[in-house]
Amino acid sequence: MSEVKQELWYTDEHEWVQRTANGTLRIGITDFAQHQLGDIVFVELPGVGTTIEQGAEVGTIESVKTVSDLFAPVAGTVMKVNEALESTPELVNESPYEKGWMIEVELNNDVEEAVGKLLSAEQYEQLISDEQ
Repeated sequence: MSEVKQELWYTDEHEWVQRTANGTLRIGITDFAQHQLGDIVFVELPGVGTTIEQGAEVGTIESVKTVSDLFAPVAGTVMKVNEALESTPELVNESPYEKGWMIEVELNNDVEEAVGKLLSAEQYEQLISDEQ
């Protein structure tokens, strides 16, 4: 069974979103997604300062099985990129919610409005149980 953290929001594209102490939103892929992908060998992410649109492709994740797109769960500006993934992309497999996060985004709009379009942990658990 894949780990689903109760305090996060999720997308049906298997990304998670977490509000940070400084007000940005941290984004990564879920434990379910990293299991589906297999061993991750490369992660391509947008640069700091890039403006992203909700639902748009913002990067790619390459595993030994496939290449998958990373989609933006929210609209905003990339404020931080997890540079550790350049040399150790396997952190996404080892620690998808902690060390394997991907980007931090400053929102273009209100946090409640942005996360209101996302799935709760319970809704995401239902989604992945339907996919298994």
